[in-house]
Amino acid sequence: MNEVPDQRRHAWPVLIVASVLTLICAAVAAVASSAAGAELTRGPSSAELDRAAIDEMTRRWQSWPAGRIFPETIRYAAEQGGEEKARRVGISPETRCDRAVDAALGKALRRAGCQGVLRATYLDALQGVVVTVGVAAFAGETGAAEARAALPRDGRPSPGLRALAFPGTVTDRFGQAERQSSLVRQAGPYVVMTTAGQVDGRPAKAVGEQRPALFAFTGDIADRILADLSTPVRPDCVSEEWRC
Repeated sequence: MNEVPDQRRHAWPVLIVASVLTLICAAVAAVASSAAGAELTRGPSSAELDRAAIDEMTRRWQSWPAGRIFPETIRYAAEQGGEEKARRVGISPETRCDRAVDAALGKALRRAGCQGVLRATYLDALQGVVVTVGVAAFAGETGAAEARAALPRDGRPSPGLRALAFPGTVTDRFGQAERQSSLVRQAGPYVVMTTAGQVDGRPAKAVGEQRPALFAFTGDIADRILADLSTPVRPDCVSEEWRC
C-alpha cells in the first residue's frame, strides 16, 4: 500500500520563510519611516542656515521696505567734530538700472547683471548739502565687483549716479549739472553709489576749489546703508521673519 505524502510537512518551511520575510520587510519599513521622520523633524544644519542667510541677504533689496533700506535719519561724523544726522527727503519708486545712472554707465551695469537700482535723497544737518544715494543689486558678489570696477573712483560725479530731486523741497535745484562729488562702495551683491551737491543749485563748473571735507559725510551714509544690506544674519527659527 503506497503512503500518501503529508503536504503539511512541506508547508511549514514555506510559512516560516514567509513569516521571516514579513518581519524583515516590516523592520526595513520601520527603519525607513524612522529615518524619514527624523529628516522631516530635525532642525536645519549649520550649512543650511548659512545658505539661507546668504539667500535672504541677496533678496533684501526686494523684500525689505524702502524705509528700512533708506532710514529716515542716518548719523554721520560732522566736519567740525561730533555727530550729526542726515535726513531723508524722499525715495524714488523707479528701480530700472538704466534710469538711475548716466547713459555711459548703463551698459556696464547691464553687462554685470544689474537687477535694479534703488535711490533716495538726503540732506545734511545744516541743509546745505544734498546727496542722492543709489543701491544697485546684483545676483552675486562677482557681478557687483565687475560693476564697481566700471564706475568712477576718483570722486568725479559724471558719468555716475543721477541726481534725484524732489519738487517743492530744498532739493528741487539739484540736477545733473549740480553734481559736485561722488563715491562708490561695494560689499557682497550690492554696490552703493552717492552723488552730492549744494542746495543753492550752483553748477559744478561754477565751483572753484573743491572742498572734499564738505562731502565727506556721504561716505558714512553709504557705509551705513551698505552694512545693513550686505551683512548676512543667520535664520532665527523663533522669529516671525523666518520660516524654518
